[in-house]
Amino acid sequence: MTTWDERFRTGEYSSEPEPSPVLREYADETSDGRALDVACGTGRNAVFLADRGYEVDALDQSIEGLRITRANAREQDVADKINLVQTDATQFDYPEEYYDVVTVSFFRTLDRLSDIKAALKPNGLLFYQHHLRSEPPAEVGPSTDRYRFCSNELLHACLDLTVLYYEESSEQWEGKHSATVELVARNSHGGTQSYPETQWPPVR
Repeated sequence: MTTWDERFRTGEYSSEPEPSPVLREYADETSDGRALDVACGTGRNAVFLADRGYEVDALDQSIEGLRITRANAREQDVADKINLVQTDATQFDYPEEYYDVVTVSFFRTLDRLSDIKAALKPNGLLFYQHHLRSEPPAEVGPSTDRYRFCSNELLHACLDLTVLYYEESSEQWEGKHSATVELVARNSHGGTQSYPETQWPPVR
């Protein structure tokens, strides 16, 4: 059993995590199609997207995480829309221009980000959230800064896409300091584009 299998099995991570409100806001930017959830964990994004009508490939190295994802999908009656793939997301052969939506939550992979972006169809949507290096040091997430993004690092890595939303923020989570970044970007180019309408107050 791997470390992540043990963490998922013992309940160290929520077995029924909620997707980000930001993802909820932007998920309708594309029509129903194919989605990819990279390092899906216990199905935070995969089950949500399947419930929205997407056919989802959910990747994770942890068999225990995939087991929980399958159980959550069955609970929501969307198991037939999720294809579980046990694999190391850093080694996966990402197909080019295949997905309408790609999500990554709390998994740092800059060395494969170009391949992940290339997997987007034209006008496909990328959602990425992860932990940040911060001052004071964040207590939630990786134990060292090695696996956190620096300020603006993710933004700079996605400037070849059209960035629709970007926020770095901090909060208290179960009494601990947390610092995270969220990005939504579209695989489109050019100075004249369509943009989603903003709700007021803005989603956080």
